[in-house]
Amino acid sequence: MRLVAQPGDPLYCRLSANAQLRARVTHLLKVGKNNFRPPPKVDSSVVRIEPRKPAPDAKLVREFDGLMRICFNRKNKTLGSIFKQKSVISMVEKNYRTLQAVGQSLGNVTMDGLEFGDAEEDLRIDDGDDNGEDEMEMDDMDCSGGGLSEFKTKVMNVLKEGDFEDKRSSKLTQQEFLYLLSLFNKAGIHFT
Repeated sequence: MRLVAQPGDPLYCRLSANAQLRARVTHLLKVGKNNFRPPPKVDSSVVRIEPRKPAPDAKLVREFDGLMRICFNRKNKTLGSIFKQKSVISMVEKNYRTLQAVGQSLGNVTMDGLEFGDAEEDLRIDDGDDNGEDEMEMDDMDCSGGGLSEFKTKVMNVLKEGDFEDKRSSKLTQQEFLYLLSLFNKAGIHFT
């Protein structure tokens, strides 16, 4: 049911968004546990998964999954509060600085062909270690003189530009996520 969940559904999650980017997913029928011997403890479902043709570019899929990983970490929080968390800002900034240092020229996500740029090397963001503690929001300045503060402002401006600051991941459609990703890419912020 998570595979076919739509925005606003309580089961809508990162799995739903990623699966629906790559394929058309339809729920065909439920299969009760009494149809099996010995009966399992759960009911089953038959799901049709038809890959999209043409398939989305692999770089787009990685970029999209990186954004989904952040957005669905706490899907009922607003995107503004998710991107204000110190761990999220520092992780995204680390990736931003790495891409600048490497000098990679990444293209922007386009809504038409779902194409993504021409980066040759796969750079991944560091997920960090989550000890289950709630994240604190960042102060306006850090000890090094406000570097994170400037980057935080850049991220928040992207969210404001697309009017995503007060929206929740659990309510956003596929097209809205792709638009948000394209706004981040235009600002030079990538999630792969």
